[in-house]
Amino acid sequence: MTEGHDVQALSDRDIHVYEAVASQTVEWAGGGARLGGIVRASGLAEEEVRESLAKLVEQGYVVPSGDGYGLGPHTFEVEY
Repeated sequence: MTEGHDVQALSDRDIHVYEAVASQTVEWAGGGARLGGIVRASGLAEEEVRESLAKLVEQGYVVPSGDGYGLGPHTFEVEY
């Protein structure tokens, strides 16, 4: 993620998917969030989740981790 990146530039859907990744990562003790869990936690269609994940990975908010996803470096907090 680039310095000074504005989280407010993310869509509501992207933030919702980010929150789902965060909650799944915590639930699985840092083991990474898998696509199926992110889809269930977000309540979104798999295609929507994949699109958001691609954007979040591209921008560095989420990082691929094994066969799942983890959180990238960030400068904001998520409440869930």
